[in-house]
Amino acid sequence: MFNSKRLVLAHFWVAFIAFFIALLLGEWQMYVRSPLHPGLSNPELYYRSVTAHGSAMAYVFPTLVAMGFGYAIVELSLKRPLVGIKWAWIGFYLLVIGTVVAMVPVAMGLASVLYTFYPPMIANAFFYIGIVLVVVGSWIWVALMSINLRLWKKDNPGVPIPLPMFANVAGAYLWAWTSVGASLEILFQILPVALGFKSTIDAGLARVLFSWTLHAIVYFWLFPAYIAFYTIIPRAIGGRLYSDTMGRVAFVLFLVFSMPIGIHHVFQDPQVGEGFKFLHAIFTGMVSVPTLLTVFTITASVEIAARLRGGKGVLGWVKALPWKNPMMLAIAFSFILLGFGGAGGIINMSYQLDFTVHNTQWITGHFHLIFGGAIVIMYFVIAYDLWPHLTGKALESIRLMRIQLWLWFVGMIVVTFPWHYVGILSIPRRMAYFDYSDPAIAPQAVSVIITFLGGLLLVVSAVLFIVILLRGHRASRIELPEFRFSMPVHQPKTVPIALNSFALWLTLMIALTVVNYGYPIAKLVGMKETSVPAIPVGVKR
Repeated sequence: MFNSKRLVLAHFWVAFIAFFIALLLGEWQMYVRSPLHPGLSNPELYYRSVTAHGSAMAYVFPTLVAMGFGYAIVELSLKRPLVGIKWAWIGFYLLVIGTVVAMVPVAMGLASVLYTFYPPMIANAFFYIGIVLVVVGSWIWVALMSINLRLWKKDNPGVPIPLPMFANVAGAYLWAWTSVGASLEILFQILPVALGFKSTIDAGLARVLFSWTLHAIVYFWLFPAYIAFYTIIPRAIGGRLYSDTMGRVAFVLFLVFSMPIGIHHVFQDPQVGEGFKFLHAIFTGMVSVPTLLTVFTITASVEIAARLRGGKGVLGWVKALPWKNPMMLAIAFSFILLGFGGAGGIINMSYQLDFTVHNTQWITGHFHLIFGGAIVIMYFVIAYDLWPHLTGKALESIRLMRIQLWLWFVGMIVVTFPWHYVGILSIPRRMAYFDYSDPAIAPQAVSVIITFLGGLLLVVSAVLFIVILLRGHRASRIELPEFRFSMPVHQPKTVPIALNSFALWLTLMIALTVVNYGYPIAKLVGMKETSVPAIPVGVKR
């Protein structure tokens, strides 16, 4: 039973088209910053491009993937039609319309504020209105995930929620709460200025509100990838999931620890006291716990697959893994990039060490390793695994899939490693132009050219990805068995109430957010004369 195929395909295709356009913009940015280009006569074009790239990659692409995958999970794991499919289409259209509304002023040079908004710079009001429409469309998805789960539980009292659906709804709840921070910033601070009702804005408060969203949104991006870790990879490589319970624990821990950590992004900002910065640093360390649980569980699941194939010995089983299977390559590549990115994150969460790399290319390298590397590779996996069931046709280009994944893996390393290196040397990020005739900067020219070449590998990989999906639409129609997610070694007949519901974890998530953000926000709201004049973007003065 899979009634929402067209809905899922629509989400995926718009997501991957937005991804491809944003990737091209990113490669263009690396080119114009390199010695291969004489430099832009109008540097504002660079920031226009960065805004479009970041907004598409941060808000549009992962949201559409999460929504499309979420709708598929409802029907494939609960084995019943999606309730509210008309509302799902409304949410999709709101997101598409919002994307267009936001990107038009960006393209016109009226919204070059980057995806982080950066008050007191103020973009054209339609940029923010478009983002609001995107968020409202995604909230419809959140509501539908909750409603479908509630109806299923009503019909199946006491039955364990299938792990894919449990994780899917956890991700939806995380997004609903983390999006509140940026929503408050836009609705109550930015839009009144953009619409002309005010001429000043409290930039410090705005940055704290955005930090509410800024880091937790990474875990919203991550949820589809982690769902694929647990529910697609073990089955796809011929094994079983090591532990259903470990998966549930990991997902609820993400709910609890993902939210109260965002202030570590404003370590350099004076408006937040050192005590709360330290508190957020501690919780940032805690969010590594569910990732470590996941690495252990999925590695154990991979070992099970290898031993079922005849693997022997303490490490000899590694040779028995199906390395020609694209799914095996993907999980290996994703874990390697996740490891490098996570190691860099330890530097960023340290109050002292962050001073060294803050606002340098190190930060760019870190989040591209996590999102562009570990997460996006698993988005490829989700598409490859679901595509035959969405189209009824085979994806026959196995060799091409392997090439595509290798290119993405190598390209991401070639792009991000030089960024880490020059970041340690204090090369700033988000600069439209470098004067390579300056002896202090000239040695870094080679690193910038290397990142551009790595970006070319990523573009080729993305082209191959689109080609593989398009060829799948034109392939021969095939008879497919019923889609199934990975089965655990021990299928639970019952699970603890705490791991089969969300009330406890949502309470903890909200409570920790209130504790870690309540006082700093209340203090900033109560302070007088903190606003500064707004700076309209794209308006000649």
